[in-house]
Amino acid sequence: MSAAILTQGLRKVYPAPSSRGRRDGFQAGRGPGGASGPPFRPPPAPSASGDRDSTGIVALAGLDLEIRDGEFFGLLGPNGAGKTTTIGILTTRVRATVGRGLVAGADVGTDSVAVRQRIGVVPQRPNPDRGLSVLDNLVFHAAYFGIPRSRAVAQAHALLEQFEIGQRAESKVDELSGGQQQRLMIARALIHEPRVIFLDEPTVGLDPQARRSLWDILRDLHAQGRTIVMTTHYMEEADRLCERVAIVDEGRLLAIDTPAALRARAPGGTLVELTLDGDAAPSAALVQTLAHVTGVSARDGVLRVYSDRGGQIIPALIDTVQSSGRTVNNINLAAPSLETLFLSLTGKRLD
Repeated sequence: MSAAILTQGLRKVYPAPSSRGRRDGFQAGRGPGGASGPPFRPPPAPSASGDRDSTGIVALAGLDLEIRDGEFFGLLGPNGAGKTTTIGILTTRVRATVGRGLVAGADVGTDSVAVRQRIGVVPQRPNPDRGLSVLDNLVFHAAYFGIPRSRAVAQAHALLEQFEIGQRAESKVDELSGGQQQRLMIARALIHEPRVIFLDEPTVGLDPQARRSLWDILRDLHAQGRTIVMTTHYMEEADRLCERVAIVDEGRLLAIDTPAALRARAPGGTLVELTLDGDAAPSAALVQTLAHVTGVSARDGVLRVYSDRGGQIIPALIDTVQSSGRTVNNINLAAPSLETLFLSLTGKRLD
């Protein structure tokens, strides 16, 4: 399969917070967000834990990705991992410091107009023109692609019907529920029939029913052969929707594969997570010697133990921790999953 998206050595360095300008790294779009919707907000300044170089904070540290044509691809990682920066670069909203990105054959650095013509963008938070009706939001947006009004109206009605909000065509945006507004955003992203769709945390803030309804819409779009790139920090969402998932943290690619293959890479057995009353490192050294322990990591006051005996090992863990002078305050168990793989790679949870 050909590549719909290709990045090579993609790197983004933001100035240190004290010197960072309000619009550093952003290109002004034409119309409401250039050719694919209102501009992305600049992502928040990377956390103090992010890597620094001589010029600032590294948001992306040489990202190499190849996303196939027609693929449903997920970027999975916690807030501040570099997901939104990656989407920003690929949609021409953020300039890469170093590296190259190709989207549907167009270079994001040298041919941004062609890129915008070929993509649709669904932002994390719905940002329609609240002074216009639902229908006019789509028709107005279509005008920026040179779509005649008569054709735009017909396409808009068809999209609204497809997403089951056709009866709200003449409503103001504020009369829609959160889930309906997100459907409107997807319709807006599709009005010019793009080749690639980007969704940045599309289900944040939605209730479970609206989230699953949106999943059905995304599955249908994928079944039509569209390339979909979605950022998320919901494990279940990535597992159920994506053909392949890239796990990123602190601007680095940690793993990439199908959800099933990634789950298979999780450390063997059940994860037993113990919260201690102090530094977990001394306890980790002792726990490592126990039978049926397949892996151990310690971070501050949290001890994570992988065991092929599941919860049966808990009494031995408690005794061992106490022998190291610590007390167990809390215990959690988790079966092998994308979450346990992420924990093994980063030492921290997505949330």
